[in-house]
Amino acid sequence: MMQKIDYQNELNEQQYQAVVSTAGPHLVIAGAGSGKTRVLVYRTACLVEQGVRPEQILLLTFTRRASREMLNRASQVLDSRCQQVSGGTFHSFANSVLRRNARHIGMSPNFTILDQSDAESAINNIRTRMGLNKADKRFPKKKMLLSIISKSINKSVDVDDIIFDEHPSYLEWVDLIRHFKQEYQEYKKRQSLMDYDDLLIYTSELLIKNKALRQQMSQHYKYIMVDEYQDTNLMQADITRQLTDTHKNIMVVGDDSQSIYSFRGAHFRNIINFPKQYPGTRVIMLEENYRSSQPILNLTNEVIQSAEEKYEKNLFTRNKGEKLPVYVDTVNENAQSKYIIQKIKELQDQGVPLNEVAVLFRSGWHSNDLEVELASHAIPFVKYGGQKFAEAAHIKDAISFMQVIFNPHHEVGWQRVLKLLEGIGSRTADQIIAELKQSSSYKVSDKYMKKGQVKSLLDLFKRIEPEKQSPGDIMEQVMEFYLPLVMRVYDDYDKRMNDLDSLAGIAARYDSLVSFLTDMAIEPPEKSLVDKKAGAGEEGHVNLSTIHSAKGLEWNTVFLIFVAEGYLPSYQSMDSREGIEEERRLFYVATTRAKENLVLLRPQIDKSARARQDNNRSGQYTRVSRFLGEGRILDGFVEVERNHWQDYTDQFTYSRNSNWPDYI
Repeated sequence: MMQKIDYQNELNEQQYQAVVSTAGPHLVIAGAGSGKTRVLVYRTACLVEQGVRPEQILLLTFTRRASREMLNRASQVLDSRCQQVSGGTFHSFANSVLRRNARHIGMSPNFTILDQSDAESAINNIRTRMGLNKADKRFPKKKMLLSIISKSINKSVDVDDIIFDEHPSYLEWVDLIRHFKQEYQEYKKRQSLMDYDDLLIYTSELLIKNKALRQQMSQHYKYIMVDEYQDTNLMQADITRQLTDTHKNIMVVGDDSQSIYSFRGAHFRNIINFPKQYPGTRVIMLEENYRSSQPILNLTNEVIQSAEEKYEKNLFTRNKGEKLPVYVDTVNENAQSKYIIQKIKELQDQGVPLNEVAVLFRSGWHSNDLEVELASHAIPFVKYGGQKFAEAAHIKDAISFMQVIFNPHHEVGWQRVLKLLEGIGSRTADQIIAELKQSSSYKVSDKYMKKGQVKSLLDLFKRIEPEKQSPGDIMEQVMEFYLPLVMRVYDDYDKRMNDLDSLAGIAARYDSLVSFLTDMAIEPPEKSLVDKKAGAGEEGHVNLSTIHSAKGLEWNTVFLIFVAEGYLPSYQSMDSREGIEEERRLFYVATTRAKENLVLLRPQIDKSARARQDNNRSGQYTRVSRFLGEGRILDGFVEVERNHWQDYTDQFTYSRNSNWPDYI
């Protein structure tokens, strides 16, 4: 059969080698903007074109959208067979494995998945029943307990280690927290519940303990590809390794220099140690950048060169460019904001649209002053890293109805639904739930049936037949009951109606309730329509984003603010070598988002409470980030602007030699 795709013409040499080398283990180190998605797309097409059955190819990504886009592009490159490739996130893959094999781990295949908020509510229920809500006020609250438990699972370490390393103030409670973790696991099993971590835990356990199943799955998925491998945790790496039990046809793609999610359990050493874990690994470097100008890449190359542990690479581009990145000192935070406003207006005059401008920062609160200035100058903006669609209270309410319909043992769902009813508080809700557990037909005592709308609610659940009705039909009945409650419970109910309409439309696209609830838990739509920033409409908007939320995105112009010690790197990371190295990678991610213009800003005066308490700070001046100090970057890789001190010479004097840190 004649080859349809001219791979050598479509790809550069390094990309081509990654695409056509299909047998054995491969590690593709894809520098920022080097076309890693293109490699995965064309490699998928190449495997299918070579005659590999699409369903025998497994493509694991970190978002469903990424997987869908890759398979769509592969279909355009080759043909519709690529849509049949087994693609999805680690969690969605784990969910599908467990639905088919739950009996092997003593679970019902109709388990319900707890999202973050539901998991916290479950934790709180256990905390209350154990009497810990009345314990010493220093005992961790539900969010902290879940964080400690989740980190111990994702990092594959004991609870003791997490507490000792990250939360030493809870050391006196370590035995109780360890016991609490076990109680939480048993609570979920009793109610056929799983949280995000359980999906990976049980899948890994299943593959390790069940050799026949492991080999069957390995023989089925003959070719495995993993995107963003630097973001995998130990369990995800282990699941991947189990799937190669009968072969080693695996290609992982990632960039060690963009490993920035250790707080989620991502394990930097997964990508560093890959060649050791898979002997005979072929390492392919993608170094040609298709995003940034060369002066920007010169800066980013210099910064990452100082990393203690890395794969050596040097990004280059055919876009030679002429503008050096700009480094700007401003007298204080507000001067930093005003400088950005001035430059945004200049960019608009030059024809750069607002949506091609981004301001990046280490922590969400760093943009507070800038947001005020943008609003006062009527410059529309959108801030990333806010509330997700499924986290909005009204959406969680509606989904709770669906959770109870699917799984009547779902205690957290029952609590949320019942407390929406007038006159029903936490204690009464718990009493009703206790009676419901003893009944198989939604029956409770008359004293409760006469209370509020309990009878109407239970009648609703009796009418619905989840095995026979579609999620869209069920949601329609739920909305008929719920909408009057929205109007009573929420003052801004009119704003919430759009979200609820969207949810109803989403439910109507599904054939089964289990698939609807699974997707809403694992990867729901991103944005809620409530509290959308005014003015951020069709005319475009400036993008404000934490660096973590900006990964994978790009803009014509990027402003990186608070490039200062204590901010970037964060003061929370400064006592740890590993922490500083991850902060360096954060800096690298931020600077490689820029295509043409990169501006680095440092406000000189820090009047924060933390700064006043930090004896390491030099007077009232904020020291420049070490990532600009190393390698004498300020001497050769940026254009330094100092004129923003001129308006303040009557109050301050500025001397590079006196105020620059010692390492410059």
